[in-house]
Amino acid sequence: MLRHRIQIKEKHIYLHFPSEPFPSRKKIVQQTENTDWLELYAKNRLKEAQPFIIDCIQFCTKQETLTLKFIFMSTKMSTNSLVNYRYLGKSGLRVSCVGLGTWVTFGGQITDEMAEEILTLAYESGINFFDTAEVYAAGKAEILLGKILKKKTWRRSSYIISTKLYWGGKAETEKGLSRKHIIEGLKSSLVRLQLDYVDIVFANRPDSHTPMEEIVRAFTYVINQGWAMYWGTSRWSPTEIMEAYSVARQFNQIPPIAEQAEYHLLQREKVELQMPELYQKIGVGTITWSPLAGGILTGKYDDGVPIYSRAALKGYSWFKDKILGEEGRRQQAKLREAAIIADRLGCSMSQLALAWVLKNENVQCVLLGASTVDQLYLNIQALQYVPKLSGSIMQELDKILGNSPKLKKESNMRNWLQRSTSKP
Repeated sequence: MLRHRIQIKEKHIYLHFPSEPFPSRKKIVQQTENTDWLELYAKNRLKEAQPFIIDCIQFCTKQETLTLKFIFMSTKMSTNSLVNYRYLGKSGLRVSCVGLGTWVTFGGQITDEMAEEILTLAYESGINFFDTAEVYAAGKAEILLGKILKKKTWRRSSYIISTKLYWGGKAETEKGLSRKHIIEGLKSSLVRLQLDYVDIVFANRPDSHTPMEEIVRAFTYVINQGWAMYWGTSRWSPTEIMEAYSVARQFNQIPPIAEQAEYHLLQREKVELQMPELYQKIGVGTITWSPLAGGILTGKYDDGVPIYSRAALKGYSWFKDKILGEEGRRQQAKLREAAIIADRLGCSMSQLALAWVLKNENVQCVLLGASTVDQLYLNIQALQYVPKLSGSIMQELDKILGNSPKLKKESNMRNWLQRSTSKP
């Protein structure tokens, strides 16, 4: 394994490697936590400076150590002009087009200090939506988020907090969507968050064992108590969302405002075909998560699993197996083709993937995860590439990936028509 040492002095970062052989850019990326901003800078090539990212790269040999010197600019990051706002579904709630998620990172992968820096950058960049869940790091994510918010002097009315309920504890009564757990689970989340209320409380998954009327009435109750402003769903099917809406209308209760759904270049059907219909019929909005497919779309897994990546974390062997499997290898081959488009646009593969999600006008908010400030900064920069994704580029990506649900639907319809009109 390539040994490295990172030394931080003021605004300089030094990475020390054995001088022979010189490590490739990909190996530098794989052996450091600074994956996303390192991947933008190839050996012996300088790019235009970005605030707090890399002003220039210097290579020098001293004794038996090769030093890569990254000199940071001292100017303040300018990201708040990029973030825009959209109404969540047909509600009056204005959410930033990108939000900050806390899964894996807060209370787990990163330090408390790094979490505060990331949250601060997000807020100062114009991001007003912060998402967590009772299950994240067994409640530690909520505790850390609440601790940081308590420390800051931000007006409570200036940001949106959401949490999700389903997996609360080990006891049978501490999980699911029973009236008991929805009420007690949310009250416990508020204690951990040190808040009087959350803006949105989500059902983290459907619960087939609890009657829909009980679920809808329980979420209506916590809203009426002032513990939440709205409620929503996550990982629910369109049929389940429609049932919740119908029950709410039947019993004069409050319907869900939004669905949290996985959406990225490799998973498309639900958000592109089903959610727009729900929006038109009942006004349910769409918040998406995992825009980089857990890091798969960054290109970092081209040559295996980097030691600092999510797939290398304890408890994520399923993710590692997914990446290294046959389907994972096929996906990486397609992504290498897509990366050519990213190079043409002058952005990273990560930024292309994020811009592609943001291009969908039916998505009101995209939840981002970040393990470093630099990573979040570059992810926000993806917003500037959204206008550059022309119709021809989107078609080119569809052709490479071969998974456009609309094209599949049209193809299936043509096949059906051909079969139905053909002679026996």
